[in-house]
Amino acid sequence: MKKSLIQITLLALILGMGIGCSQKPTDSWVQLFNGQNLENWDLQLGSSLGANFDSLAQAATVENVFTIVEENGEKLIRISGEINGALATKESYENYHLQLVYRWGETVYSSRNSGLLYHSFGPFGAAFGTWMANIECQLMHENLGDTYLMVNTTCETAAVQDTTTQQFYFTAGAAPVQFGEQANGRMIRKSIDAEKPLGGWNTVDLYCVGRTSVHVVNGVTVMINNNTGIFTDGGIQPLTGGKIQIQSEGAEMFVKQVAIQPITEIPAEVLQ
Repeated sequence: MKKSLIQITLLALILGMGIGCSQKPTDSWVQLFNGQNLENWDLQLGSSLGANFDSLAQAATVENVFTIVEENGEKLIRISGEINGALATKESYENYHLQLVYRWGETVYSSRNSGLLYHSFGPFGAAFGTWMANIECQLMHENLGDTYLMVNTTCETAAVQDTTTQQFYFTAGAAPVQFGEQANGRMIRKSIDAEKPLGGWNTVDLYCVGRTSVHVVNGVTVMINNNTGIFTDGGIQPLTGGKIQIQSEGAEMFVKQVAIQPITEIPAEVLQ
């Protein structure tokens, strides 16, 4: 059953919880990272980064891949990146605005790769031997904001295909294109690069209402997906919510905020 954000908001009010975000704080925000530990999350390790990293994968434990560190008096989540893995919420969510603030560290194994995986469902391991099926807001360096559809997830996105690379790019006002394993592939590229230089903190705002999801990077809307769904038995079933995962996938990264608030509609300025 999906967690009622109204319920957790009431709990936050009772406990006097607050949030430090780039927007003006409101009582409706709830911290998914409590600033102290990872008790709100399930920790999962999966496949190796590749044959050259098998020894690291064999030695990895959740205790050393996902840790809490302190920097300038502030508690951060450190994800080591030495193996494919996930931090996953224990609850499922729908109709929300989520804000993630992260930056890359200096240690790189394969590449600076990670993702904010939303509408996640089913067992761990369904995607690449590690993650639940999901829709990904790509966090990978230089690809921040892309969409990647894992397993049998699907969506429609206004997009234009580059005739040289054959890749599709989100383009506001373009005709909608169906994406997924059954149509035009799993990847949609962002419309514009809004990523901060390496070492800077990136703020990713994810808006999900009904079957629409919007990726906003450092205040810039770079992706709008509609009619999110699951392709099964030759048809598409609506997908409107699920668990949230943050990937370990090749490099050290730090997270200082993961917060969520309930919404009933996506702000008009975000959709423009």
